[in-house]
Amino acid sequence: MSIFDANCPKYFATNERSDYAQFLDSMPEEYDVFLSSGVIVGAFGLIGNDSEYKSINWILISPDSQGLGIGSIFMKRAISLANNAEIKHIKIAASHLSAPFFSKYGAVKVLEIKNGWGPDMHRIDMELMVSA
Repeated sequence: MSIFDANCPKYFATNERSDYAQFLDSMPEEYDVFLSSGVIVGAFGLIGNDSEYKSINWILISPDSQGLGIGSIFMKRAISLANNAEIKHIKIAASHLSAPFFSKYGAVKVLEIKNGWGPDMHRIDMELMVSA
């Protein structure tokens, strides 16, 4: 939760905090954390049961650790997991601030919802085709 709080309200809308807490309380097995010196500095999940796609869920990185390549590691891992599971594409629900990051890996915008995450936090639904 501390990483979420550190990224709020810049990258996450304040009203999303309870959704994230509820997600963590469900103890998702597919949610990975990234440790640095024994401290969690990032997390993400490639989650879903559909045979065609999975979704990147709650990808976040501590502001102090952003720019160190952790996001790149997460994306490479997500693509590798999708390929291993023979998933054809990854769905991503991003914000207008994080969408450019996902675009670097080939994700394309399929829908934009103004204020979709909260005031001035626009939701960008994206898809990333993988080689499965």
